Amino acid sequence: MHYDTGASPVQRALPLKVLIGLAARNVGRNKARSALSLAAIAAGVAGLILSGGFVHDLVRQLGEFVIHSQSGHIQIAKAGYFESGTRFPGKYLMSPDDLRRAEAGIPEKAEVMRRISFSGLASNGLSSYPIVGEGIEPDRESRLGTFMVLMEGRNLSPKDQYGALVGAGVARAMDLKPGSLISLVAPTVDGAMNTVDVEVTGIFQSYSKDYDERIVKISLARAQELLNTRGVNVLVLLLSDTRNTARVASLLVAEIKALGLEFRTWDQLNDFYRKTVDLYDRQFGVLRLIVLIMVILAVVGAVNMGVLERVGEFGTMRALGNTSWDVMRLVMLEGLLMGALGATIGVITGMGSAWVISQVGIPMPPPPNSNLAYTARILLLPSVIAGAFFVGAFATVLASVIPALRVSRLPVVEALRRLV
Repeated sequence: MHYDTGASPVQRALPLKVLIGLAARNVGRNKARSALSLAAIAAGVAGLILSGGFVHDLVRQLGEFVIHSQSGHIQIAKAGYFESGTRFPGKYLMSPDDLRRAEAGIPEKAEVMRRISFSGLASNGLSSYPIVGEGIEPDRESRLGTFMVLMEGRNLSPKDQYGALVGAGVARAMDLKPGSLISLVAPTVDGAMNTVDVEVTGIFQSYSKDYDERIVKISLARAQELLNTRGVNVLVLLLSDTRNTARVASLLVAEIKALGLEFRTWDQLNDFYRKTVDLYDRQFGVLRLIVLIMVILAVVGAVNMGVLERVGEFGTMRALGNTSWDVMRLVMLEGLLMGALGATIGVITGMGSAWVISQVGIPMPPPPNSNLAYTARILLLPSVIAGAFFVGAFATVLASVIPALRVSRLPVVEALRRLV
């Protein structure tokens, strides 16, 4: 008897609907093997959701920390201030007229507060300590500084004309307590030295250890008196939602540049934040690649075994007139269905675990350059969930490619010999 080594003379491509039905039945044929493959896929997808949600929550909390303890959402200043103003704040002062024009172009929903900066010395009568000072509007700054931790005493109020808030590092270095009197010495905008006496009302910690080791905050009026000026260095904008930052910044571009001013958003002002985000993005990218490889390795064995067990069936399909492309599509569809089902289980498991973990919280130690511990949670983002689902499904399809190619290229007569 003669066997044709090629396909049947009359080749019929199977409809996609029929192939999907066959693939679904084949996935459920060996329940134990399918269960192990699904568990591997689901574990990888759930792991990506949990790790991705953890990283995004860390980044979100870091952003809110720096916004609500230091920078606000947007800062407006004289052109050149953000490059050189920290060294020479007196050279980059906005006059009252500049302030009125700038504030007129700010969207109504943004809360605006004025600040002036200075560098000088703080003295308690026994020793002197170099400080960076800020003149602030106490009532408005209290609404911005919701992430600052008041360790002792109380916040500044509009009534504290000669009060001061000091960072924890300054208080520790000078042995200050609420009620301590200190003298602040700084150069005026004209270059002369001036001094003002203030009383410590409170000691605080922010997110940044370096910031806390130098900062002293006094009322805007006292800072202007110390520096002999009516100007300010920056206008700080506080928005109702951090997600509105880009939209508000786009509205400010034309108005601010026309006044000879410039602005920076909170992520531009905090270089540490941007570097941290870049670091975690790369780490999470490597993690996704590792999970992809692990899922492929976990699934490829099961897929290979399942395909090899059915070589005779594929030979029968070819002998009945189906194309090698049908065989390849069938194996790939089985991988796709397995991956989609496993990824779906992983998404459900990951989201459920994320909710439980977020209810409890994960106590975290202070990050580098910080004194404040925090409670981490798992942030569920559609992009993370969709990315994890894609990795799980794609890995399984990728694991099916080589077995599908191998069995589709097998001669019909050789495949039929393996029929039991």
